[in-house]
Amino acid sequence: MRLVIQRVAEASVTIEGTVHSRIGRGLMILVGVARGDTEEDVEWLAAKTASMRIFPDEAGVMNRSLLDIGGEALAVSQFTLTASTRKGNRPSYIHAAGHDLAIPLYEMYCRRLSEILGRETAQGIFGADMQVALVNDGPVTIIIDSRLRE
Repeated sequence: MRLVIQRVAEASVTIEGTVHSRIGRGLMILVGVARGDTEEDVEWLAAKTASMRIFPDEAGVMNRSLLDIGGEALAVSQFTLTASTRKGNRPSYIHAAGHDLAIPLYEMYCRRLSEILGRETAQGIFGADMQVALVNDGPVTIIIDSRLRE
């Protein structure tokens, strides 16, 4: 699984002209599920997301986590994070998981992150055409790939 995590002042997802989810200070998380990803990847990524120290402390040093600040999370599935761009100019999505794997792992990630944070993780709708708006705070953007954890 691959995540793109952005520290935000606010973020929202709009579907068919209606705001579906909205958060204040916290993390906007794009979630890409690849073939071969497992529940172990979900567990590791959810814990990493909640504990990553990318929020400023009193001295302005990135030393606080989402847990520490009581921040919110918005997770949106995004199969394009699995794109291969090695050949040609059209990305290949051959490594993206099918719905039978991607939906359960995305939902499990959101559920597990909610459990760790003690608050609901806002979500998009899997497979929907979504408009994502955010104010990236910093900017701070981190990419985490569960296959690169060792």
